[in-house]
This record gives sequence, structure tokens and C-alpha cells, in this order.
Amino acid sequence: MALPAWKARSAACWKSILNSESLSTYAVIDFETTGLSPAHGARPTEIAVVLVRGNRIIDRYQSLMNPEMPIPYFIQAMTGITDEMVRQAPPVRHVMANAVEFANGCPIVAHNASFDRKFWDQASPGGTFICSLLLARLLFPDTPNHKLTTLVTALGLPAAASYHRALADAECTAHLFIRLQQEISQRYGIHAIECALLQKMQVSNRNRLEKCIRNHCAEA
Repeated sequence: MALPAWKARSAACWKSILNSESLSTYAVIDFETTGLSPAHGARPTEIAVVLVRGNRIIDRYQSLMNPEMPIPYFIQAMTGITDEMVRQAPPVRHVMANAVEFANGCPIVAHNASFDRKFWDQASPGGTFICSLLLARLLFPDTPNHKLTTLVTALGLPAAASYHRALADAECTAHLFIRLQQEISQRYGIHAIECALLQKMQVSNRNRLEKCIRNHCAEA
């Protein structure tokens, strides 16, 4: 049986990635959901996973999923995802299994990762998460706010035709994550930005950021 198109593309990408260990690969994710937290009964309705390697987007996965519950009207209005659209979509467990397989154990990046992590952990707990929102607050403190749409505009990044859909938001987050890494490299002279450094940076204070980076480089 032939592999689904995304699996065939992913297999080719991973073969290329594994042949070059000099660049890290990250899985940038975004969910659309019925509410704020699975702990309060919310369920995902859509997910996108965008693979970023170096300064390039190398592959994408996106799918609607059936939450098996009504989508609140205000969320339908915000996202454009209706009950009718998800009625025939695959079940959550099936889509999430595909998404986890596609991410292939890469560190996960999300904008406001504390939100997305709650839903991702339902399928794959214990992963490494990088929050582009926390990094943006450290590196670009003077933007009016640190919403994804604001950062895209302020930094001149590729904009989505419409926001609050998983693939559009994941691609915008991917471009933001690439820009964040470029800023770190240019500002601090770091050419190989490790996931461990990003993890330390995102929990650092802005006034201690340079010390955090210096200590990490000294320990590396």
C-alpha cells in the first residue's frame, strides 16, 4: 500500500535531515480547539505541524479533526471552523497520532506554548517545548504587544491571509521562530543555536539574558 503523501514527503525530508547533523529541526505546532483547556473538557478541532530546519520550512502537516462535541458559536465565528466541517473529519486520536509521527520527536515550538502543550501532551506527553512568545518578549521588548499578528507586522514577516487557522498560524510562528534565531545569532554572535540554549533563554530575565547566554556557551 502506498504511503500517504505527507508520509512520503516526510520520509524524504527525514532522510535528508539525518544525513546532516549540523542543523537542528523543530516542529512548530498550532491548534484550533473548542476551548482553553482539555482539563475543562475542551477538544482540538484542527492541528498543523510545520517542520523548520535552519532558516527554512521543509514540510507541513495539517488536518481538521472531529472533537465529538459542539464547537461554541464564538469560536466558529473566530476560526471559521464549523460543526459541519468537522463532522466527517477523522477522530482526534487518529489525527494526533499522525501529527506526533510527523513531528518525529523534534523539539516543539509554539506561540504561547503553555496553551498548545496542554493539547499536545494528551497524545505525546513529556516533549521539549520552546515558546516563541517568551523569546519574543526577551528579544523584542519594544513591540506594542507580543501577539503573533503584532509581531508579524512589526518584524515584517510573511503574513497569513487569515489568522486563527492552524496552518496559517503555524507558518507565521515558523517564520517568527526563524527570525528569533537570526536575532540571537546576530546580536550575540552565536552561529549554532542549540535547543538547550533556547530552553534556558525562555525562562531567563531580560536583564540577565546576556549572562544566561554567556554561561551556556562557557558550559558547552
